[in-house]
This record gives sequence, C-alpha cells and structure tokens, in this order.
Amino acid sequence: MAVPGVELRNITKIFEDPQKRAVVAVDDVSFGVEKGELVTLLGPSGCGKTTILRMIGGFEIQTEGQVFIDSKSVGMLPPNRRNTSMVFQSYALFPHMSLFNNVAYGLKLKKKSKDEIAKKVKEMFRVVGLEGMEDRSAGQISGGQQQRVALARALVNEPSVLLFDEPLSNLDAKLRVQMRDEIRRLQKKLGITSIYVTHDQEEAVCVSDRIVVMNDGIVEQIGSPREIYERPTTRFVAGFFGKVNFVPVKVKQETGTNILVDMLGKEFLIKQPGFRAKGDGRIEAVLRPEAVVIRENGNGIPAKVARAVYMGNSVDYDMVIGEQRILVSVPNPKVTGSVPEGSEVMLDVDPAALHLLTV
Repeated sequence: MAVPGVELRNITKIFEDPQKRAVVAVDDVSFGVEKGELVTLLGPSGCGKTTILRMIGGFEIQTEGQVFIDSKSVGMLPPNRRNTSMVFQSYALFPHMSLFNNVAYGLKLKKKSKDEIAKKVKEMFRVVGLEGMEDRSAGQISGGQQQRVALARALVNEPSVLLFDEPLSNLDAKLRVQMRDEIRRLQKKLGITSIYVTHDQEEAVCVSDRIVVMNDGIVEQIGSPREIYERPTTRFVAGFFGKVNFVPVKVKQETGTNILVDMLGKEFLIKQPGFRAKGDGRIEAVLRPEAVVIRENGNGIPAKVARAVYMGNSVDYDMVIGEQRILVSVPNPKVTGSVPEGSEVMLDVDPAALHLLTV
C-alpha cells in the first residue's frame, strides 16, 4: 500500500487584486504524492503551480482545504515548523558567506553541534560533486555549481519533502539538461519525496514519476509522463504537451473498445478503452507529428509539402491534405534526407498512434 508523503485536499487560494477583487489562483485542487516519489506541477505562467508549491512549504496559507505532510495536517503551520526545504529559482545564496556556511546555515539555526555540522556539510558537498569548494564564495563558481550548492543546502536539513520552484530556469540549455539529470539521480538515490514546478514539458518528462498538468488554477490531468503524452484527456493537455495535430474524424462504428473512424479520407480502426462518442459532439484525433511516415508512393493519404523547415535533428513539414494542414516531423535528416517543397507524397499513419478526444 502506498504511503502518502504529501496530500492536498480541496485546496483553494484566493488573492485580492489592487481593485479589491477576488482572484482565484488555485481552485479546489486535490492530489497526493507518495513517499519517495517526484511529482511535477506543469503548466503555463499564472496557472497556480507555484502558489500550490508555496502552500505546501507554508509561504502561503490556503483559503480553503487542507495540506498534509506525512499524514499530519500542516496547513496552518509556518514554514519553519514543516519538515520541508525549497530550492528556489534564484538559488538565494548568501553572497557574503562561504559555500560551507551557506550549506550549514539551516543546521546552525537548529543549534546543531560544530562536529555534526561539519560532518553533514562535508557529506553534502560530496553528494553534489563539489568537494574541495567549501571555502569559495557564490561569486567564484558557475551557475550550475550555485544550483548544486542550493540543492545541498536544502538536502542537509534532511527534509521530509523537497520543493523545487523552477530551479533550472536561469541556466543555459546545455546546463539545464545536465542539472535536471543530476537532480533526478540524487532524488532517486536519496528516496526523498519531491514536488517540482516547471513550465518546460521536456524537463517535466525527464524528471517525473508523475505529472500534474494545470491550467487556470485547476488540474487538467494527473498521470505518468507516458500517459500524459500518449493519452491526454483534454485538448489543452494534448496541445500543451508537445507538438500536435488535431484532426477531425467521423466515427463510423463502435464495437466494445474498437472504434472505426474516417480520417482524411481513410478508415482507421482504433482501440481506445473508455472512449464513447457523445451524440453530435465533434470528435478529433490527436496525431503527433513524429507518428506520420512519408512515402513517395503507396496506398496512404495523398498530401502536398507546403513547407519544409530544417531543425537539425529533424525536418518539420507543413502538409496540405485538401483543406486540412498537418505537421509532420521526420528525424535524422542526414540519413533520411528531405522532401522538397511542392512534392506530392503519401502519408502513412499507424492507428495505434491515434488518440480520440470529444471536443
């Protein structure tokens, strides 16, 4: 049986704007995080994800609902009475202190002995790969190293829950990749319950056990990265989570979990348990660009290449099929080559790549 590390029950947060009007930042949100699990709150700016993180950490108090950590209600406790640590977007290191004293700061506030502090801080520098840098200042190390120090400072207090507030947004692209892998490695090694906020879909996929997709203060979907990407439950989730085509389809027959549809002039038999066409509701197929195969000829869907864009690791094609336009992405163009604009081609789509939504 799963052991809850964090649980939110019907959390709502209402702020007041400068005109004294109520603004609902988080609207009746409930979900749980198991012990040792890393769950990411993913969504666009202003969706409420950071507000939720701050309510878990005690930096904001919920308007309604309850927050539990290790099965204990903590919703009204200040941050220093919750066993949590936060890694901030800005690192928040003290520039006038050595790195050692930055990491030791929380332990000193808890009045730990000098020997215990020295032992724990030294171990944390080893864990994050910064041995020998204890006497340097924040200004003498790189952004990636500063983020490691911030992580060490959060971990040294042995929190029940580790909170990440867009921790990689200030790093360049290459360093972001390195640090997200490092964060995930440490989190799994230490088995610490973690909640991670980001607006970056790729980052969320790489670090998460599960993802909570948010929009306008509500939860759109909760699931594993694969579930979210391959089986989105709403149009928002499908559109926010990677590139996507929404292609109108006509349902011709439903037999158990099998749905026969007409899409772009071809019939496709789709297996989708739980899907039911609703009356006259419009049905769309979620079709990812990488799921389409381009052929010079054959028995596929006839299309014309309106535009080809070289992306380095792929070529993105804007295809015209009658009045419908779809995006097709073909990887590894150095090997696969490219198709000139204006070419007439055939497109193959595996029915297993299609996911139906009622709009």
